[in-house]
Amino acid sequence: MQSPSVTSSILIVDDNPDNLRLLSEVLTHEGYEVRKATSGSMAIKSVQTLLPDLILLDILMPEMSGYEVCQQLKTNPLTTAAPIIFLSALNDPFDKVKAFNVGAADYIAKPFQFEEVIARVRHQLALRSAQRELETLNSELEERVKERTQQLELANAQLLELAFQDRLTGLPNRTLFVQQLEKKLFKAQASEDYGFAVMFIDCDRFRTINDALGHDAGDQLLKNVAQQIKALISKLNILSRFGEDKFALLLTEPANQPAVLQLADDILKSFTQPFIIRERDVFLSISIGIVFANVRHTQPEHLLRELNKALRQAKLSGRGCYQLFEPSSRSESLQALDLERDLRTAVEQQAIAVSYQPIVNLQSGQIAGLEALACWQHPTQGAIQPGVFISLAEETGLISEVDFLVMKQAAQQLQTWQTEGLVATDLSISLNISPKHLAQNTLLRQVDYILEETGLRPQNLRLEITESSIVFDTEFSISVLQALQERGLKLSLDDFGRSYSSLSALQKLPVNFLKIDPSFVQNLESQPLNDSIAALIVNIARIMQMEVIAEGIETLGQLTLVKELGCELGQGYFFSRPQDAQATLALLRKKARFF
Repeated sequence: MQSPSVTSSILIVDDNPDNLRLLSEVLTHEGYEVRKATSGSMAIKSVQTLLPDLILLDILMPEMSGYEVCQQLKTNPLTTAAPIIFLSALNDPFDKVKAFNVGAADYIAKPFQFEEVIARVRHQLALRSAQRELETLNSELEERVKERTQQLELANAQLLELAFQDRLTGLPNRTLFVQQLEKKLFKAQASEDYGFAVMFIDCDRFRTINDALGHDAGDQLLKNVAQQIKALISKLNILSRFGEDKFALLLTEPANQPAVLQLADDILKSFTQPFIIRERDVFLSISIGIVFANVRHTQPEHLLRELNKALRQAKLSGRGCYQLFEPSSRSESLQALDLERDLRTAVEQQAIAVSYQPIVNLQSGQIAGLEALACWQHPTQGAIQPGVFISLAEETGLISEVDFLVMKQAAQQLQTWQTEGLVATDLSISLNISPKHLAQNTLLRQVDYILEETGLRPQNLRLEITESSIVFDTEFSISVLQALQERGLKLSLDDFGRSYSSLSALQKLPVNFLKIDPSFVQNLESQPLNDSIAALIVNIARIMQMEVIAEGIETLGQLTLVKELGCELGQGYFFSRPQDAQATLALLRKKARFF
């Protein structure tokens, strides 16, 4: 018989010297390393000193039975791994059951055949070897998971720093400001006595100065503006760089109107003196919009919309001044009600149209898919911007119907193109799903209906969600996404990087693609490539084994940089603006290469 390639150690425990000698000779001849013990206590000490690969254990022994030995070894974490085969003259089924109950791996009745003993020994040692290999693999896997987790946590921390801080001024950025604003609004809703004010501070004629003196000088000017405003406000307040030359100020101290207006006046007066940029006096005026939060503000976007109106009014008033927001007039409220009514009519009459924007393979330069976008041509006002009617649809509860109309039209259009042999069967269409739609129970039924009605393969449809989709009900959102992926649909996380809130749950999300927010793509040409948020997002995607779509590519320079980062897919005005179905088909039939 062939000896084992790796010597295994076996402990034989039996108070009968003849049994010990015979078994020892046979197993030694088979190539095993054999140790012997004539009592239970001796066996326990031997096992604790050096753990064998296998134990052959007699049951009937003086002082301590084999059952007791087995129990002690199996209850000790240091010795429990060694498999035990009982060798006993007891052949009653009860004895065998008891042996297995105390932890035996096998049971051989005496008198035994050596061939049977050898076969069972080999079997148990093979199982033990396989168990060790599995433990090693599990250990290696745990190390790899730990390493990947550490990589993700590092990337997480870096993204947190970059995502919440403006790199130029060091101030909180728009993302962090909106999150803080949301918290303040929640607090205001909970307490009638709690109030705060918000300002938009915009630099007048900044672009003119920037063009005249250069971007470096413009950057220095913005730093000086940030420092000057910061010096005038309490540390309890939050000053943020909200846009290129716009700053947002959240005021919890002071909160009363006279004090807030006095602060606005002080900020305006501080800009009467020139800044010295490159040994040149540069005069810069600012305009300020102010809103006092109250119970009518339930969402940050409501308050920000009013801030923009107040700031616009300040600029129309001659710049260099502040303007309080005044609640909408009755006529404006009526206009809003009319628009809501018209949107309901458009949804009922299925008058929401679809346009398509190509998603391009950045290796081949050819179209890899399309993104379907909702369009609304108002009968009297013309084209309504998606940002307007999508927000209105979310506020009025119409969003799931709007999303469904777009999904159905896009899927039917793709089916028609495929049936007529006009496009490749693997062409995919990406469909945007509103966070409020994802939070409802209708999405899965709608997707199933569309797939059944059109006969499209699930791989033809990609659903795009935003990070905010999973903030409030992560478990439910993930369950819906998993159900969609089980159906064969691919999923994209849109505008990735704008919000940190879902990053900790990213490992659990069944997402196939990350779409870099356009703002990060458009900033690539003004900062070191490896230090960009876009580069960090690409690294996160690689760790999570996801593909990256760079959204908002507008220039050849941006295209070159996202390709250098390793983005697989891209879209933006550099390739094509959204177009109707006829123009999109013409583009597809050309099989155009964009570069």
